[in-house]
Amino acid sequence: MSTPEFVLELRKKIGHDLLWLNGVTGCVLNEHGQLLLGRRSDTGEWAMVYGINEPGEQPADTVVREIKEETGIDAIVTDLVAVTSSNKVLTYANGDNTMYMDHLFICRPDPNGNTEPFVGDEESLSVGWFSPDALPEPLAATTVERMAYVREYLKA
Repeated sequence: MSTPEFVLELRKKIGHDLLWLNGVTGCVLNEHGQLLLGRRSDTGEWAMVYGINEPGEQPADTVVREIKEETGIDAIVTDLVAVTSSNKVLTYANGDNTMYMDHLFICRPDPNGNTEPFVGDEESLSVGWFSPDALPEPLAATTVERMAYVREYLKA
């Protein structure tokens, strides 16, 4: 993911020290039950859309913005599935240490907006709709974990 400007400014002051950030994940399901995934340019893995909250931005607004930026899809948030904390420090290639509080949302395409995915920025190599029974590989471990939360939530 490209690093938000506010994080770059903080990093000038704290260097690579641990930074706690709020993040979002969008599990976007269309009317056919297909899942929206993007192939990440940084890892080559297929993943749900995720991103970082800007200061003062509501998590539901963040996920809608990130879905639009990365896939071109206009989305509507329908459910908050989980709020979870990462249990380990992520160390990026540049040495930055980060942990995340993630808000996992179920979303659907807005029928009054764009519903055809396209690569919207440099964060994705490809995007598309996939049947949950025929997901592309390699699939990001975070997506596998969050899909389990969604399946459990939808059972209730």
